[in-house]
Amino acid sequence: MAGNRQTLGVIGVGAFGEFMLKYLIPYFNVSIYDTHRDLSKVGELYNVEICDLNYICECDIIVLCVPVVHMEEAMAAIQHKLRKGQLLIDLCSVKVSPVKLITGMLPKGVEYISLHPLFGPQSGKNGISGLNITLCDVGMTRRVNCLRNFLSDVLGLKVHETSPDDHDKEMAVVQGLTHMIAKVFSRMEVPEIQQKTKTYTLLNEMVEMIRYDSDELFLAIQRDNPYVEKTKQDFFGAVKDLESFLSEAKTK
Repeated sequence: MAGNRQTLGVIGVGAFGEFMLKYLIPYFNVSIYDTHRDLSKVGELYNVEICDLNYICECDIIVLCVPVVHMEEAMAAIQHKLRKGQLLIDLCSVKVSPVKLITGMLPKGVEYISLHPLFGPQSGKNGISGLNITLCDVGMTRRVNCLRNFLSDVLGLKVHETSPDDHDKEMAVVQGLTHMIAKVFSRMEVPEIQQKTKTYTLLNEMVEMIRYDSDELFLAIQRDNPYVEKTKQDFFGAVKDLESFLSEAKTK
């Protein structure tokens, strides 16, 4: 995959879509498209072509980097433009619902695989080698080995393979819990701290990695993962239990 200079079209160039461009342009002829953003500066910065949707849908590989809430709209716009032999990749942070949607709308003969990079512009700002990415092989592409090798051997990522269902079960804790903690912490407007313990420093680093994520991403993690409701209830239940424990301790 890395040596053929295939064409690759990116649909959705938000923070992550832009972030990944520098890792793709050495290996592919990259084109970009976004209905919600002026891409002129991005195209100039990365020297990539800004194209219309028809052109993007002619690419060998098409990467859907759109929020989960816009996935059905994006698929409706491209499904009749795709052709046999192309590879479609989504990068959604939840899997069960998007995979079901995409497989139901995909034309016959179009290949498909689902990825979830477990990093972003903040956590990957010093490079992505050694970071984690999840691969969900839903049995719709012959290029799994090729893609796996590109991710691991070329980009240096640690590839974890799982099913959409098992992905969402783990992400309900991995993302659901950490993003809730970060949102609570950031809303407290904690002042600048000089006397930092190691524990506080690690907590603050976690919050800073997540603080500037979009509300769309946060809502996708909390709303669209079918397993996150239990995590949410367990988290807020534990907070209430701790509050009760502290209140009782005051009276003793």
